[in-house]
Amino acid sequence: MNWSQIGAILMALSVVLGAFGAHGLRDRLDAYHMEVYQKAVFYQFIHSLGILIVGILPKTGTFPQSSATTVCAFLLAGIVIFSGSLYLLAVTGNRMLGAVTPIGGVCFIVGWAMLAWYLRRPL
Repeated sequence: MNWSQIGAILMALSVVLGAFGAHGLRDRLDAYHMEVYQKAVFYQFIHSLGILIVGILPKTGTFPQSSATTVCAFLLAGIVIFSGSLYLLAVTGNRMLGAVTPIGGVCFIVGWAMLAWYLRRPL
């Protein structure tokens, strides 16, 4: 799987969703729901950038492709669960979706912690 390509696509989607929120939803969402939507876009963008970068690391010999796949899979799961639940919460107003959001946050944490583990260097 080409994780860098997936990261780039997700970054483009972040821009599209951000623009849609700013222009298409500004008159439809109250301040709270707009803030939730913007948080979803921000986290999607940051973690998409992470996927893009981590996807390049095996090509530099930093660590194996299997390690990159594991990290990127957790970051992608985080985007889908964290940002996805926030997008849905913002546009539907269903606050029960907020109960799912922390699962995505845990995926982000696990992905970044695994990256740190794979990047460790013996002293």
